[in-house]
Amino acid sequence: MSIKKGVGILLALVVIGAGIWTAKLVWFKPFSFDHFLTRVVVEQGLDSPEALSSIRMLEPYGITGHNGELDDLSLAHDARVLERSKRNLDILMSYDDDSLSDSQRFNKRLMAYSLQHDIAGEKYEYYNYPLTQLYGWHNNFSSFMTGTHSVADLQEAEYYVERLKKARTQVDQLMEQLKKREEMGVIPPTFILSKVEGQLAAFIENPDVEQNAFYVAFKARLDDLSDVSDADKARVLAEAKATIEGVIIPIWRELLAYTAELKTKSTDDAGVWKFPDGAAYYQSQLERHTTTKMTAEEIHALGLSEVARIQTQMLALFEAEGYDTTRPFTELIAAFSEDPKYYYPDTDEGRQQILDDYNALIAEIEQGLAGQFRLKPKAKVEAVRVPTFIEQGAPGGYYEQPAMDGSRPGRFYANLYDIKATPKFGMRTLTYHEAVPGHHYQIALQLEQEDLPLFRKFSGYGAYVEGWALYAERVAMEMGFEPTNADKIGALQSELFRAVRLVVDTGIHAKRWTREQAIDYMAQNTGMAMSDVVTEIERYIVWPGQACGYKIGQLTILRLRDKARTELGDTFDVRDFHDLVLKGGAVPLTILEEQVDAYIAANK
Repeated sequence: MSIKKGVGILLALVVIGAGIWTAKLVWFKPFSFDHFLTRVVVEQGLDSPEALSSIRMLEPYGITGHNGELDDLSLAHDARVLERSKRNLDILMSYDDDSLSDSQRFNKRLMAYSLQHDIAGEKYEYYNYPLTQLYGWHNNFSSFMTGTHSVADLQEAEYYVERLKKARTQVDQLMEQLKKREEMGVIPPTFILSKVEGQLAAFIENPDVEQNAFYVAFKARLDDLSDVSDADKARVLAEAKATIEGVIIPIWRELLAYTAELKTKSTDDAGVWKFPDGAAYYQSQLERHTTTKMTAEEIHALGLSEVARIQTQMLALFEAEGYDTTRPFTELIAAFSEDPKYYYPDTDEGRQQILDDYNALIAEIEQGLAGQFRLKPKAKVEAVRVPTFIEQGAPGGYYEQPAMDGSRPGRFYANLYDIKATPKFGMRTLTYHEAVPGHHYQIALQLEQEDLPLFRKFSGYGAYVEGWALYAERVAMEMGFEPTNADKIGALQSELFRAVRLVVDTGIHAKRWTREQAIDYMAQNTGMAMSDVVTEIERYIVWPGQACGYKIGQLTILRLRDKARTELGDTFDVRDFHDLVLKGGAVPLTILEEQVDAYIAANK
């Protein structure tokens, strides 16, 4: 055999081998377990162009076409996703544990947990509401286009217009979803649909398209592009305007008309108990959001106990501040909260000062965490305002993860709709929850862990994620970052708010409380601004069980920290504990407890 022929055969074998490897990786069971884990995430990621645009993993490699596409919301797509989950679970379980390392077995367990929950939810797949004041399509699409979609060059500007055009197809798919639920009787309460009507109407009430949020946001970012010609800017801006007129505005009108029609079939029943098999559905949501087996009764009782404990601590602080603590708690906290010294001017300048002060608080605490944390995310975090066109139905604050290509920092969104909802005594705690050392530390660090498989970088078990953020509030207070009694009252009010959530969520969905009963209980027991109370209660109504994860997660992490400190004694280092909790990313609480137990055993 000649050398030339031998090399040719060798090359052919390499090509055939690579082809077999690629085919196994893409379509069948990959040879490598780690490749399979990656494939599952890649499948999910490639299936969501909007998620790809958010995390921006592909742009550094010149792959950008997904930025002109929108997610598929069709019922047929739902069926494909479910079948893919079932197929992936079968493949995952076919890998023999004996052939895997300890870390691989752990990864297998975590992926199985997620896939099994997805599959188990098939029975209740259409029990949620795609059109709400909180996470309705109109809010999600608007926020995504005006906030997440990047416009850093001409190509991305053209993608922006493409996505506006493709909203037509996505809304047709949305209507499939809405009508299926309508047939099943899964219809939001009347008062929720009224709030949606108000949002839709407000978005299109100004006939001047150049004042529309899609146009304003797009033009502002185009104006910042110094390397794009004026002619190109004018061209894409004109296309955007025409698309807003011809596609976006008609969509909003259609959704407004449909919402008005759907209202005629709705009731004011707030809880999911009204659905067929509603009690079992609610229990499934509690298990999903708390990653425990706690029942509604157990969670309700825990909430009542925590409310009593926290209010007792607050009363002691009120007494230290000279308040008459023989007054009812509602009156007491109302008198405290009404003091004008705790509020900013109800002006544009006052709102800008709030953002400036939030950013100053972030900078302050970042300088003082060395005694508690070794890890620090590379990504920065900034406080910005919730977009004005969604702020009336948005929560008081929320976090958005940074882009993985570094083009966007982590963002703490502050809701400035009602100036009374941002008292100075509550700002420190909200900063520690949403930014540092709360969501930003946990989520940005999780994304940056190089030794985590891709699926664990993006895992988001609510009880862990929100439990960590609420735990972070406690850590900040323990470290002295709540310097005044007023600050401490603000911190405890925040924790009280989460304890009350346990009571009202289970009250609404298991005990058949009305919206008004839940509002009254939260208002009487927290002293929060009524605008916030209403927003929160309506959030729990459309997102059953989610609000229960916060307090249960926090109490679990605190209990595990105390357990480790007691067991390890003088050798306990809280920095080691925080490393353990953060480095592995989000996990179910039951698995986190096993990790802490193993850490204790290894170091005892």
